[in-house]
Amino acid sequence: MSLSVDILHPLGAMDLEVCFEAPRGVTALFGASGTGKTSVINAVAGLLRPRTGRIILDGEPIFDTAMKIDLPVHKRCLGCVFQDGRLFPHLNVQQNLVYGQKFAAVDSTGPDLPEVAGMLGISELLSRRPAALSGGEKQRVAIGRALLSRPKMLVMDEPLAALDEPRKQDILPYLERLRDETDIPILYVSHSVSEVARLATTVVMMDKGKVTRFGPAEEILSDPANVRQLGLREAGSVLQGVVAAHHDDGLTEVTVSGGTLLLPHVNVDPGHQIRVRVLAKDIILATKAPKGLSALNILPADIVSIRDGSGPGTIVQLKAGEDLLLARITRRSAEAMALKSGDRVHAVIKAVSVARTDVGGG
Repeated sequence: MSLSVDILHPLGAMDLEVCFEAPRGVTALFGASGTGKTSVINAVAGLLRPRTGRIILDGEPIFDTAMKIDLPVHKRCLGCVFQDGRLFPHLNVQQNLVYGQKFAAVDSTGPDLPEVAGMLGISELLSRRPAALSGGEKQRVAIGRALLSRPKMLVMDEPLAALDEPRKQDILPYLERLRDETDIPILYVSHSVSEVARLATTVVMMDKGKVTRFGPAEEILSDPANVRQLGLREAGSVLQGVVAAHHDDGLTEVTVSGGTLLLPHVNVDPGHQIRVRVLAKDIILATKAPKGLSALNILPADIVSIRDGSGPGTIVQLKAGEDLLLARITRRSAEAMALKSGDRVHAVIKAVSVARTDVGGG
C-alpha cells in the first residue's frame, strides 16, 4: 500500500508545489513552520482542495483534477491524528475507541479493540474519561480510535508537538510498534529531527512550499546537502543495529554494519534490531587507529565527501560498512589532516554522547 502526491496550490505568498511517493512505513514531512507541511496533510485528508494535481492512495485516485475526482473526507479511508487528541470528553476511553469503528468499511480487516488497546498500552484505561488521562495517554487513545476505523493510511499532524519531553519519550515506542507491526502506511508531519530520525523510513524535505529532497531516511538525514535545513546542531546519521549483549558495567553492545558500538544500557533484548542516531558534532576523526582514548567506539570508515560551511566548520560524510555517517569538524582540522575523498579514517564516538532518546526500535 502506498500514497502518491502531485499537487499545485497557491498558498498565501507562495505556491504549494509538492510531488512525492510514500511507501509502506512512516513517511515524514519535515521542514520549518510555515513551509506547507500541514497543507499537504489537509490536501491528502480532503480538507484542502488543490488547484491542480492528483493524489493516489493504494492505486486508486482520491483526488484528480483531470478526472474530476475529489472524494469527500469520510470516503478516503484515512485515520487522522492531530496535535490534540480531540477525544469526546463525555465518553470513556472504550467508547471513544469504539466510535472509530463506526467509520470502518463493512468488508475491511484489521486489529480489533483488544489488539489495538494492547499494542498501545491502554488496556487498563478503558473505563477512564479523557479528563483523567495524561497528554501521552490521550494521544495513544486518539491513535487507537484512528486505527479502529480500519484506514488505508494514518495521517498524523505533529501528534507529539503538545507534549513535554518525558511524555514524548513515553509515546515514541508505541509509534515504533505501530510502524513495525502493522501494514498501514503513516504520513507524519514533524519539525523535530529527533522524532524523524527515530520513526521515519522515508523523509520528504520541504522548504517554502516545495519538496527539496525525498527518499530513505538514512540517506536523506546523512546527506551533507541537507545539513543547513536540518540545523547544524541537529545534523547526524541513523544507524541500523542489532543488540548483541548487555554487559555488567551497564553498557549494551550493538552490532552495526561497520563494527561494534557500546552504548549506555538499551532496554532491548539481544537479537532485536534498533536504530541509533549519532550526531555529527559527536564524531571525532583520526587518520590512524587511535590508542589510549577513553572513547570506546572506533569505526573504520572511508571519506565520501567533504563540504565546507559558511563559517569555520566542515561536514565530512563517511561510509562505515553499509552505513553513512556525518562528522562535523573545523576546516582547520580538515586542512591540517589533509583530508580528501577516498581517504581511510577512523570515526571516534563517545559512548555517553549517544542519548537514550536517540535509540529506538529498528
